[in-house]
Amino acid sequence: MSNVDLQTRTKAKPKVERPKLHKVILVNDDYTPREFVVRILKTEFRMTEDQAYKVMLTAHQRGVCVVAVFTKDVAETKATRATDAARAKGYPLLFTTEPEE
Repeated sequence: MSNVDLQTRTKAKPKVERPKLHKVILVNDDYTPREFVVRILKTEFRMTEDQAYKVMLTAHQRGVCVVAVFTKDVAETKATRATDAARAKGYPLLFTTEPEE
């Protein structure tokens, strides 16, 4: 029975210590076409057309926009993949990450 108690405690502990979350941030530029930004947001971040358009427009108007919040590894992977996809097409589109406050 003590084995079960130990396992239960071990399983419960990670729930208390949640991983820090990181924001993925879209940085506006004056060269990447809006349609391309929307396509990247839809494919990499699984947004609808409407959601992606609103995020793109917010970044366009304010200079930056938080796209989504993930664990650090997921945030960094998605930001890198999205930025790399833009570079492959010759666009300076940039996604960065930062810890959530």
